[in-house]
Amino acid sequence: MSVETISDDLTVYQGQFGEFTITPTDRQGVVIYRTGLMIAALCFAIGSTLLLWQGAIPSVLVALTVLYTGFMAALAVSLLTIHIYMAPLHRALQGFWLIGAIASLVVAHGSQEPFALTVYHYPLTILGIGFSFAALTGIFFKEAFCFDRLETKLLTPLVPTLLLGHLTGVLPVVAERGLLAAWAVLFVVFALRKAFQAIPPDIGDKSVFAYLKQQAGAN
Repeated sequence: MSVETISDDLTVYQGQFGEFTITPTDRQGVVIYRTGLMIAALCFAIGSTLLLWQGAIPSVLVALTVLYTGFMAALAVSLLTIHIYMAPLHRALQGFWLIGAIASLVVAHGSQEPFALTVYHYPLTILGIGFSFAALTGIFFKEAFCFDRLETKLLTPLVPTLLLGHLTGVLPVVAERGLLAAWAVLFVVFALRKAFQAIPPDIGDKSVFAYLKQQAGAN
């Protein structure tokens, strides 16, 4: 994607299917996307730290439910504002989040135990709530593919390894704790690096979006 600066306030980008400019609305969308990632990462990191440091005491379990709610809400915002050329993939990730959200509500309201304790004691619940983390893994994969980020290359296999390992019972507790800690740290690193990344690359080639929209309308 080549760039031609024609004034201090306007940059024209030459995309694959024509020229385009980046509007304030485009930039705002990227900021919202990154803010969602940051909130999700902080919620996840704080929850993981509390659990690994203090254990599953009542106050921590209550905090985990609140933090998980914040994580899910922030992840939803990021999935609504992320730029992905393939619309079916974008909708699939959003669908995964929705399935995971519904499963989370069922688990939360269908058990007398705190949410986190239910998931830990009944690994089969991951078959439902895991869809939300599949959506998160989709973001990690997209970022690894587009920006070649080391942390997202590590997170892409790490997340399913931990979830599937707990689901099948093949991981010892010490391994699960280590993977959880690594996930929390790498997620925060990813969110922090995104905060300082230039905005235009996150918007992508708008001419491709316009072309795909035109093609969809023609069909």
